[in-house]
This record gives sequence, structure tokens and C-alpha cells, in this order.
Amino acid sequence: MSGDGSRPSDTMAQRSEAPTMKHRLLLDTNRWVITAALMVFVFGGLLVVARISPVSLRALIGTSDPVETAFQALVTALITGVTLVVTINSLVLSQELGAVEDQRERFEGAMDFRDDVESAIDAPISPPEPASFLQAVVAASEERATEFRDAVSESSSEEFGDRVDAFTDNITSHADSIRGELENAQFGTYDVLKAALDYNYSWKIFRLRRIENAHTDQFDDEIRTAYDDLLETLELFGLAREHFKTLYFQWELINLSRAMMYVAVPALVITLSMIMFFDATAVTGTLLRIDYLVWIVALAATIAVTPFLLLIAFILRIATVAKRTLAIGPFILRESSRGEEIDWE
Repeated sequence: MSGDGSRPSDTMAQRSEAPTMKHRLLLDTNRWVITAALMVFVFGGLLVVARISPVSLRALIGTSDPVETAFQALVTALITGVTLVVTINSLVLSQELGAVEDQRERFEGAMDFRDDVESAIDAPISPPEPASFLQAVVAASEERATEFRDAVSESSSEEFGDRVDAFTDNITSHADSIRGELENAQFGTYDVLKAALDYNYSWKIFRLRRIENAHTDQFDDEIRTAYDDLLETLELFGLAREHFKTLYFQWELINLSRAMMYVAVPALVITLSMIMFFDATAVTGTLLRIDYLVWIVALAATIAVTPFLLLIAFILRIATVAKRTLAIGPFILRESSRGEEIDWE
């Protein structure tokens, strides 16, 4: 019988194929910092293009009107963006609205889930805060893994005991790390979801079921009970993670909507001002061998596209998390190296 495959890394960043810097930019970095970096890139790109272009912007304005045409299009895009914000808010809020029967069903489902968790973690009541709630479930998985190892310790199979020892050591060390990440995490920030994503429960369920499949003939009632308790706890963590991921997505989309509204108004003012009040002939002189006209137009255009850049920054994180967590349960969609081939016979 072959092994169960190599143990994956303990954090999502380490398990990712993307370089660490790219992973930090996509997930960890503040979204406003990403937006500012994109603004610098757009502004700098426009200046570079203006510097190397064989035709100057001032000459183009003399023969056509590219500035007014561009900013008229930006006005339309900004108004459309605000409409998009309203649509996003409506979609998010629509999940919170409904008849009393729908609300009762949601409430009863939430209470049933909490009852299941409280039973699994042997607690009279589960913590109300997401970070503390996940901490409790992770701690319970560590305790159940230790109980599973204690139950297996009396087994006559040395291979069985070694596999369970290695599996339990992984869970306990990883659980300690995750509880530390959740210690001061506040929901609404990425920290809570990051810690939840780092706890690769999918692989743990897969490994646990492989152990059971390989040594099922050595399971007695005590081992079976300990195994079922551990498996249930890992499954509950998966459900909790998916629930908090959904809440986080809703939270982020609301934050995105508010942020876009904040930046859309000044962007609209700048854009309309460039159409109604800007006179290219009144601007003279150069800075760093670039016409002041180019500096003004490039800066105004950068401010005008800020809502779009902000949308990119937020959606990059949401899309990355969604891609990394498409599957629920013991399915691993990413590329995963294994130290040994698995013998399924």
C-alpha cells in the first residue's frame, strides 16, 4: 500500500503556484494601496506615451479635439459605473430581503448549524464572533485528532499508528498556527478569511479517509467513534469557512460600492471640468521636457478612471479567493505535487 501523498504547505500562499509577491498583491495588500499603484501606472504610462509619441498632444488638439472626446466618453463611463454600483448593492441586499417565512428558514438553519458545532466542540454555546467561532472549531479538530491518536495507540499495527501519529502532528501544529492568526483578527478585514483559507481541511479530510480505507479492518468501536468525531469536526469547519467566505464577499462588495461612490463624485467633477472649462491655449511651458498640457490631461484622466481602477483592485481579490475555493469538501482543484503515487487497490 502506498502512502497518502506528500503533505501540502500550511498556508495558502505557500500552496499557491503564484510567486509570493504576486500572491500578496492579489490578496494581502490593502485595496486602496493597489488602487493608488494602478493610478501611478496609468499616469506614468500616459506621460511615457506622450514623451515618445511622434505627434504632440498640442498638435492633435489643433487638428481635432481628442481631449474633449475622451472626457465625454469618460463621463458616460462614470455614470454607467454608478449605475453598476447601485446594481451591485441591490444584488447584495436582495439576499437579505424576503418574506418572514424565508427569514425564519434562514434563522433556523443558522441555529441548527450552531447546535451541531456546539455538540462537536463540547461547548454549551458557540462563540458569536467569526474569528472566535473558527478558533473553537479548529481547537476542536485538534482535540478530536488527539483522541483519535489515543484510540489508535492500542492497535497492534505499527504502520497504522505511525500514519495516525503523522496525521495528528500535522493537525495539531497547523491548528496552533491558525489559532494564532485568528487571535486578533476582526471580521470585515481579510485576516479572518485568510486564516480560514490557510487551514486546508480538504486535504485533512482526504488523508483521514485514506487512513480509514487502508486500515478499516483494524477499526474497533472506540476508534470508529473517534474517527467519526474528527471527520465531523473537519466537515463543520468546511461549512463554517464557506459561510464566512460568503459573508466576506457580501461585505467586500458593499465596501466596493461605497468606495466607488466616494471616488465617482470627484472624478465626475474633474471630467466635466475638463469638458466645460479647460482651454489648452491657456497652458504653456514644459516640465521634464513634457508639455504642461500633457501633465494636466494625464492627471485628469487618471482621476477620471479611478473608480474603474478601484473596481479592479477589489475584484482581483474576490476573484482570486473564489478561484481558490471553488470546490467544497475533499476536492483539490489546484496542481498538487505528491511524493508517492497512490495505490487505490
